[in-house]
Amino acid sequence: MPADRARAAQAISDFLEALGVSPSEDPELAGTPERVAAAFIDELLEGYRVDAQALLRAESSLTNDAQGGFVVVRDIAVTTVCPHHLLPARGQATVVYEPGERVAGIGTIARVVLAYARRLTLQETIGAKVVEALVSELGAKGAACRLTLKHECMASRGERQMGARVETVAFAGSFDASPSARDLAVTLLREPNP
Repeated sequence: MPADRARAAQAISDFLEALGVSPSEDPELAGTPERVAAAFIDELLEGYRVDAQALLRAESSLTNDAQGGFVVVRDIAVTTVCPHHLLPARGQATVVYEPGERVAGIGTIARVVLAYARRLTLQETIGAKVVEALVSELGAKGAACRLTLKHECMASRGERQMGARVETVAFAGSFDASPSARDLAVTLLREPNP
């Protein structure tokens, strides 16, 4: 369903009014409802308009039987929005997969991560969706995704832990089924020593 910009902007205006702040009376808030609606529709929640699985199918190619090894994509910049407080979480993702039938370009891997991250979603869900898609759409033998994010809902409210980082790791395929494969995936997910 397409987003309704006018309705979203009106909802933001109503929300601010309900908090006792009037965009129509405060010059600093002029245009704020429209800007907030645009930020959510065009950027923060743009992942709803991307079919990550179709993206992987379209942007992949058959592997060469002689190819082996692993693909590791590090430092993918991630911004997501917490579904509980509508506040952002920012950080990085690392994706590891062992190619099976198909391989995807490294830029495509980043776009898949962003397609799942740019939604109202939990951090754990992002990683799980990424690895499931790599296994189901590329036929990856194994896949792992580590996300390290700082959550604004933890920094600006409640516990007010400004420096706290949350790390999650998701596994699929052989990385999920075999303890030794999982150990290998964890090793590959670690940051290399400088």
